[in-house]
Amino acid sequence: MTYAGNKYKFMNITEQIKADAEHFFKEAKTSHNWRHTLRVVAMCKKIAKTEPDADIEILICAAYLHDIGRKYQDETKGAICHAAKSATLAEPFINKLSIDENRKNNIIRCIKSHRFRGKNIPNTLEAKILFDADKLDSIGAIGVARAFLFAGEIGASLHNDVTDIDKTVSYSKEDTGYREFNIKLSKIKDKMFTKEGRRIAEERDSFMRLFFERFLLEHEGKK
Repeated sequence: MTYAGNKYKFMNITEQIKADAEHFFKEAKTSHNWRHTLRVVAMCKKIAKTEPDADIEILICAAYLHDIGRKYQDETKGAICHAAKSATLAEPFINKLSIDENRKNNIIRCIKSHRFRGKNIPNTLEAKILFDADKLDSIGAIGVARAFLFAGEIGASLHNDVTDIDKTVSYSKEDTGYREFNIKLSKIKDKMFTKEGRRIAEERDSFMRLFFERFLLEHEGKK
């Protein structure tokens, strides 16, 4: 990304990173597009208000960059971890920031550890906030909508009531919204790291469970 004159020089670090990150989403799937990133940024800011020790600049930089490698996971049907790929892609942009090495490394840690199914555990306050913010966008009303949107993107059916969920395969026609609820979304509430994250997750989880209860009844023609 190039800028005329000294425009880039006079941006603050979050503005710099936002400008660098956005172009990665030009061909992104709708379920993980730039709007998702902006919602995660907004949620990070909301949670950070309750965590006065959080480094907000580092947190927001990580939030803008956390999914820039998502298309590689989608293209390989999960063979590439998008969190690890995003961290690798982010390094050149992070390295040019006028901040110390500890803060740069924290951004990388945040990105690497934000994935629910990832091997890296969030171990800084900023990483914990980013994890919570990203997961909150996967539950509640927005989470239900995104689960079915993702299922549609990969050609999954509306519902699979034939195959045992434990025997289904991700990135296949079996990877339905209800499968995602069982495999991942139903577990998110208990994985939150921050007090505010847990508070919001409780409400969103309640709505989501009611939705899927009703969904199954309607799918079976009982309602």
